[in-house]
Amino acid sequence: MDLIIVLSDAKTQVLDEAAERLARSHLGHYDATSPEEQRRRMEALFEVIVESLKRRMLGPVIEYAERIAKDRFEDGFGIGEVQTAFNVLEESIWRQVTVTVSASELAEALGLLSTVLGAGKDALARTWVSLASEQHVPSLDLRALFRGTGG
Repeated sequence: MDLIIVLSDAKTQVLDEAAERLARSHLGHYDATSPEEQRRRMEALFEVIVESLKRRMLGPVIEYAERIAKDRFEDGFGIGEVQTAFNVLEESIWRQVTVTVSASELAEALGLLSTVLGAGKDALARTWVSLASEQHVPSLDLRALFRGTGG
């Protein structure tokens, strides 16, 4: 079954689950936002993810994540709050895809989703770090984490 069809068919279920999980997270700035607004934001992110998958282009999810990072940073949200909101939607999408997509198509679906979601989360983090440090950060160099301790 096509990944786009799976996500489109499961949209309401994915968003309901994500909204419920976000509400249970009790995040200060999100708790101060109406459930309708939280749902609208979650749906907007979901639509951008699906658009990136349809077009097989990362631009839409990257641009959206950068804009969200800027908006939420300016509104005083903590990075953990924004990442949690992204993560609850991601978890709901993964749950739906892994139970719906056939085993023969699962590897491709997981690869596509991992790429799009990873690009979005990376853009969110890079933009947030850049804003927090008041300087442009083109990318985060994590190579040192994988070299070991030496010695």
